[in-house]
Amino acid sequence: MHRFLRSVWNEPRPPHPPARVWRDWALVGVIVPVAVLEGVLRPDLPWRIPSVVLTVALVPTLLWRRTRPLAMLVVVFAVTSLAPLLMGGDAVETYTMAYILVLVYALFRWGSGREAVIGLTIMLVSVPVSILLGRTAPADMIGAFTFIFAVVAAAGTFRYRAGARMRELDQVKLLEREQLARDLHDTVAHHVSAMAIRAQAGLATAASQPDAAADALRVIEAEASRALAEMRAMVRVLRLNEPAERAPGRTVTDLRQLAGRPLTGPSVDVEIAGDLGDLSPSVEAAVYRIAQEAVTNARRHARHATRVEVRVDADDTSVRLRVSDDGDGGSGRPAASPGYGLIGMAERADLLGGTCHAGPGPGRGWTVTAVLPRAGAAA
Repeated sequence: MHRFLRSVWNEPRPPHPPARVWRDWALVGVIVPVAVLEGVLRPDLPWRIPSVVLTVALVPTLLWRRTRPLAMLVVVFAVTSLAPLLMGGDAVETYTMAYILVLVYALFRWGSGREAVIGLTIMLVSVPVSILLGRTAPADMIGAFTFIFAVVAAAGTFRYRAGARMRELDQVKLLEREQLARDLHDTVAHHVSAMAIRAQAGLATAASQPDAAADALRVIEAEASRALAEMRAMVRVLRLNEPAERAPGRTVTDLRQLAGRPLTGPSVDVEIAGDLGDLSPSVEAAVYRIAQEAVTNARRHARHATRVEVRVDADDTSVRLRVSDDGDGGSGRPAASPGYGLIGMAERADLLGGTCHAGPGPGRGWTVTAVLPRAGAAA
C-alpha cells in the first residue's frame, strides 16, 4: 500500500498538455451568458448580483485548467469558501457553478500525482466543513461525493487510455528504429563491399590500365555518395524523431541492380520468375534486403567463389528467394555464431510470417533460402 501511494504521489504530469484552443474560449463564451441568464430568470437565487458576478469572475479559470490545474481549483474553492463571509453566510448557489467539475476533471487528467492528491484532499475536506457550517445539507453530501468520484474516475480512465496510447506509439517507434538499424546495416554493408571490390580492382589494374583505375574511383565515389545519403536519412530519423521520407521502397525488380560481373570477385546472376504483380510492399522490400545482404556476404566471405546466383520465384501463396554461391563451403561463416546480417535476414522473414535459413549448399558454397507469404499477413 505504501508503495502504491508513493507511486501515485510521484506520478508526473502527462506530456504535452493541449494549449488554449478555440474550444476553450467558446466554452467561456457560452458559460458567461448562461450565468447572466440564470441571474435574470431564476427567482429563488439569493444575493442575485453578487452571485452572478462571482460566477462570471471565476469562469476564466477554465482557460488555465490544463497548465495550472491545482492552482485554478484552489482559487475557485478559496473564493467560494470565503464568499459567504460577505454574503451573510449564504453560499454561491448558481447552477452555472457546475463548471467546477470541469476543473476537477482537468486536475486528475492533466495534473501530477501530488497535485491530484492535494486537490482531492481539499475537496474531501471542503464538503464536511460546508456541512458543519450549515451551508450544505447532510443529504447533499452523498450527491456531491458521487459527482466528484464520477468525474475523477472519468479523468483517470482517459488519462490511462492516453498513457497506453503513448506507450503503444513508443513501441511502434522502437520497432521502426530497429528496422531502420537493420536497413542501415544492410545498405551500408552493400555499398562498402562494392567500394572495397572496386578499390581492389583499381589497385590491381592501376599500373597496366590507368583508365580502369579511374573508372574504379568513379564507382567508389558514386557508391560512397549513395551510402552517405542513405545513412543521413536514416540517422536523422533515429536521432531527431522525424518521420522517414516517403520515397518508394525497394521492390523485387530492383534486384536486377545487383547483377553484374565486377573486375574482381564473383559475378552475380539474377533470375526472377512467377507472378510478382501484387506483392505486398513490405514483402518486396524484405526480398530485396535479404538478397542484398546475402550477395554482400558472398562477395565478402565466399572464398574462391566465381558466381552468385539469385533466384526469385512466386506462386499463388508465397515468394521464394534463393541466393547461392560456388565458394568453398561457406568458410568463415559459422552458423553457430551468426552476425547481424544473418540475424537481420531471419528477423525480416519472421516478422512477415516467413522463414529464412542460411548454411552450406548441397554441393559447395553457401546458400540462403527465404520463403515469405505474398501478402505479408503476419506483418
